[in-house]
Amino acid sequence: MNKLCLSALLAAMLWISLPLTAGAADTFNGESVEELDWEVLMPADYNIEAIFAASADQYSSLDDFDPLADIKFKAMMESLASAPVVQEMDGKMIRIPGFVVPLSEEGARVTEFFLVPYFGACIHVPPPPSNQMIHVVFEPGTNIENLYDAVWVTGKLKVATVAHDLGTAGYVMDAFQIEPYEYEEES
Repeated sequence: MNKLCLSALLAAMLWISLPLTAGAADTFNGESVEELDWEVLMPADYNIEAIFAASADQYSSLDDFDPLADIKFKAMMESLASAPVVQEMDGKMIRIPGFVVPLSEEGARVTEFFLVPYFGACIHVPPPPSNQMIHVVFEPGTNIENLYDAVWVTGKLKVATVAHDLGTAGYVMDAFQIEPYEYEEES
């Protein structure tokens, strides 16, 4: 893995820790909906930086063509794909903002995607840890005209692993509603 890719990944991982919006939301079909931050999906004792800190010095001294670089990269990817999840989230009705990484689409209409906390995840840098990816199915489909635009997704969250070429999600959601994310200024 080259130094630029590692730098982009580290910057993206720091973004995960930034708060978005959290709190109690409304109800959906009579069920209480909890509005979440992404950090709630990580166990309190999980430290993403530890995955990178242990080998940061080694990465910077490795050449892209060094066989050890490939071994280290694969180990890092395995750590990201097997990140621990929060079991208490299983079965909760939630609303969470994020970015769409399409997995099944027809034109601009997407019915299956990964929801991730930052733009470019799974595409420009290695994927986020599995506890920061949600595999979403939305049968009616939604039009995603611009992948730069964040969305709110409301649905029932389940703890389950879904692996794909683009990454591994530690959570699954049957979405009931997808809407554009609008930044709410605090007064």
